[in-house]
Amino acid sequence: MSSNKRERTHKWADPAALAEKAKSMSGLDFLNAILHGDIPQAPIAETLDFHPVTLASGKIVFEFQPQEYHYNPIGSVHGGVVSTLLDTVMGCAVQSRLPQGTAYTTLELKVNFIKAVSNKSGRITAEGRIIHLGRSTALVEADLKDDNGTLYAHGVSTCMIFKS
Repeated sequence: MSSNKRERTHKWADPAALAEKAKSMSGLDFLNAILHGDIPQAPIAETLDFHPVTLASGKIVFEFQPQEYHYNPIGSVHGGVVSTLLDTVMGCAVQSRLPQGTAYTTLELKVNFIKAVSNKSGRITAEGRIIHLGRSTALVEADLKDDNGTLYAHGVSTCMIFKS
């Protein structure tokens, strides 16, 4: 077995400071600040190397370039990475509609894996969309597709909404 180890380093912002900043802004303003680089991304986005590219109220798109460090032991991107990306865009879609002082958390997450993701897949985008936004819960969905529109995964989620 080869001992040819690869190495990767990265930096991230203080998550407690980000959480405090989120409390002081509407969800849409907070996400727009991240999109435009005025506020750093969440540590998970830095760690897994995905980032937002477009944002509208109730809808967000992140992009992701699969790399070896995302792989599971059977040679494809780990399902947890795909699930994390879909959970992120679904949560951000909800957050984009929340007023200042309101937060959310994922209550339930379901992901259907359609096609294996690898570094040969090219750039992948994840789009999250609100299906329903109520006072205490939100229903959201997301798709993971390549630039040709090939579907790799689909997710649905229920989020709880509460005062932060």
